[in-house]
Amino acid sequence: MMGEPSFVSWSAQRGGSFGGNLTVVDKVLPDMLQMVHPHWYQFPPMNPLWHGLLGFMVGVLGFVSILGNGMVINIFCGAKSLRTPSNLLVVNLAFSDFLMMFTMAAPMVINCYYETWVLGPLFCEIYGMFGSLFGCASIWTMTFIALDRYNVIVKGLSAKPLTKKTAMLRILLIWAMSIVWTIAPMFGWNRYVPEGNMTACGTDYLTQTWLSKSYILVYSFFVYFLPLLTIIYSYWFIVQAVAAHEKSMREQAKKMNVASLRSSEAAATSAECKLAKIALMTITLWFFAWTPYLVTNYTGIFEGAKISPLATIWCSLFAKANAVYNPIVYGISHPKYRQELQKKYPSLVCAAPPDDTASAASGATNVAEEKTVPA
Repeated sequence: MMGEPSFVSWSAQRGGSFGGNLTVVDKVLPDMLQMVHPHWYQFPPMNPLWHGLLGFMVGVLGFVSILGNGMVINIFCGAKSLRTPSNLLVVNLAFSDFLMMFTMAAPMVINCYYETWVLGPLFCEIYGMFGSLFGCASIWTMTFIALDRYNVIVKGLSAKPLTKKTAMLRILLIWAMSIVWTIAPMFGWNRYVPEGNMTACGTDYLTQTWLSKSYILVYSFFVYFLPLLTIIYSYWFIVQAVAAHEKSMREQAKKMNVASLRSSEAAATSAECKLAKIALMTITLWFFAWTPYLVTNYTGIFEGAKISPLATIWCSLFAKANAVYNPIVYGISHPKYRQELQKKYPSLVCAAPPDDTASAASGATNVAEEKTVPA
């Protein structure tokens, strides 16, 4: 069946002249059928143009993500001025995003070409686990970045500076937690199965047993809601601290009858606020990328609505697009990163490089760290 002209076959089926009982499952290979939930048998084959569009988009996203995150890793690790404890978390974020698209883009493009999963049951499970693993690592890395910003901006001079050893321990904790949560379905607590479009694999949100449902509920709490609440808590107090500081500066300047009190310390605080905005922007994009997937999972386990194969396409696309946002955000917003980017890849920098003052301010987070703790 995979050798037939896909669009002609689909058009005939939709026209009702013959083949009216075809379903989205018909192209699934025999060794995959035991993994397909009966829910999907009620849907007719998807228009092949959707598979082509999804394959093209994932291919483009994969190329941009691998290139962009590879450059972030290269620049942050290669530039001495960027090898700071806080930036180790940034490198870990780029690393997890790089691995997500490196392991997931090509298989999905292949499956979109054949319009079904052709890589076998084992690779379906591995594919689903990788998507969950790297997504989990990304959100917890962003959580620790938010906590680091909270520590520096809200606590100020009383904060204990982040050391390279502490940063590496946090990264180790992130990957340990991610592996534990995402390997569980391989041992029977939920499972990884083909999604509705049959070209990708993910968690089973349609099996209505409490063993299967409990995994989705517990996993979503520890990997979605808990990080999100932590991030909201951190940024709530960050915004309050920044607003209080700005108000104090304006009042003091007014008393002294001067235009501004911007000293080097104030410039450092301003740089911290910029870095906090970068992290907040990245996390907001992550929220928009993964929330549709969460809604789909909850719709499935609570039987709130009929999930269509087309809906699963958009969930996959939004989730994978998250791996592209981060290098773009850092490329635009991080002064020292832009400075190093211009040195190594000058053709990729559209605007003029930041001045030394801005660059020095952007590294203010790490001044206390370097003075207090040896590398």
